[in-house]
Amino acid sequence: MPVAVTSGPAAEATPLMPGAAADMVAAVGRWLVHLGAERRLSPKTLEAYSRDLRGFLAFLSGHLGSAVSLSALAGLAPRDVRAFLARRRADGLDPRSVARALAAVRSFVRFLERSGEGKVAAFAAVRTPKVPRRLPRPLAVGAALKVASSDSHEAGEGEPWIAARDAAVLALLYGSGLRISEALGLRQKDAPPPGTGGQVTVLGKGGKQRQVPVIARVADAIADYRHLCPWKPGADGPLFVGVKGGQLSPRIIQLAMERLRGALGLPATATPHALRHSFATHLLGRGGDLRSIQELLGHSSLSTTQIYTEVDTAALLRVYESAHPRA
Repeated sequence: MPVAVTSGPAAEATPLMPGAAADMVAAVGRWLVHLGAERRLSPKTLEAYSRDLRGFLAFLSGHLGSAVSLSALAGLAPRDVRAFLARRRADGLDPRSVARALAAVRSFVRFLERSGEGKVAAFAAVRTPKVPRRLPRPLAVGAALKVASSDSHEAGEGEPWIAARDAAVLALLYGSGLRISEALGLRQKDAPPPGTGGQVTVLGKGGKQRQVPVIARVADAIADYRHLCPWKPGADGPLFVGVKGGQLSPRIIQLAMERLRGALGLPATATPHALRHSFATHLLGRGGDLRSIQELLGHSSLSTTQIYTEVDTAALLRVYESAHPRA
């Protein structure tokens, strides 16, 4: 049976968050500040967590028949949480999305407990849905080299500097294993010196800084682009700019990669982020140690990096099965 909610002002829904009582809205606000300021989650992660929690509260509002207060949340039974998960699955969400929604709600509940605002025991009896593990889909070495080569980026009817820019960004993604947001977040003053390369400092997830190497060939590609680019921002301006001289959108690089997929006959899994996967997989295949690759990628946990060992093993098995006479 659904639990009853408390009466009074705290149990009245607010326009800021339909389905949530005023005390709940205030608690959610404090939780989001905590995630952003103390845990330093990225804006996109904050948005996803907030969206998942709003969905949970909206479901509970209908499930319980009234706006959800903190006391109503504390009175939930495991069956109420399972009803939410069942609804998410019925709505067509895959197990990964359902698990993420549950993780967001659990994060909020743990925050309430640590803040002394109540304990919600219902979640202890609910298991996280099993999520099938998906291996990264790196490009083959030859394909990655073609994508990162300036020869593959013909200007066509566009301007040469734009082709040089796209080539430099993709070369940086593969050459240094950057996320696209990290590459596009670089400033003019971060540009590596041509001819020798060096290191650049990037701002990763959670506002964490790390230094990554840039090989000479990639540094030269960046220098060629900067030489051709008609826009000359100051030292604190974006390194990679759009056609009007402002911050370059990730979508532009995604479209450039789509054009390359057609020109080079690459699969749909060939995305800008696949170049980061390729960087890690190819390093590991050439004898790179896992700890160093973890540092280069900016992973906080080694277990996240270890998935590339499975990718490397899977590739070896495919070679074995296709080439060994007894396979």
